[in-house]
Amino acid sequence: MTITDFEDLRIWQDARILSKDIYFITNTDKFKVDYRFCSQIRSAAGSIMDNIAEGFERDGSKEFLQFLYIAKASCAEVRSQLARAFDIEYIDEETYNQYRQRCIDEAQSIYNFIKYLKDSEIKGLKFKK
Repeated sequence: MTITDFEDLRIWQDARILSKDIYFITNTDKFKVDYRFCSQIRSAAGSIMDNIAEGFERDGSKEFLQFLYIAKASCAEVRSQLARAFDIEYIDEETYNQYRQRCIDEAQSIYNFIKYLKDSEIKGLKFKK
């Protein structure tokens, strides 16, 4: 199957769901009064899907890989912020563990896709001539 749009990528679809879910868990009174932290974790979660999309649209595998690494790093940023949210009792342990694991799983999926691209002959649309 040929992927023609970033929306077709499973890693982007999963990142989109994670971003939405982070928005909902931060839509509490504790987070709302801590505007900067709330904004930071939401932004990091959105960065995962946004970097996958932006890298895909660069039409070259080298640039796409660079953006995938950034997306993977954003998964770690969200994990770190979740730990902080748990430490200051904005979220409970069950929520922390659930979302921490989802970030780990997303990072692993992105890494697997990176490995696939590196081993592939696909170089991107800009190199088709």
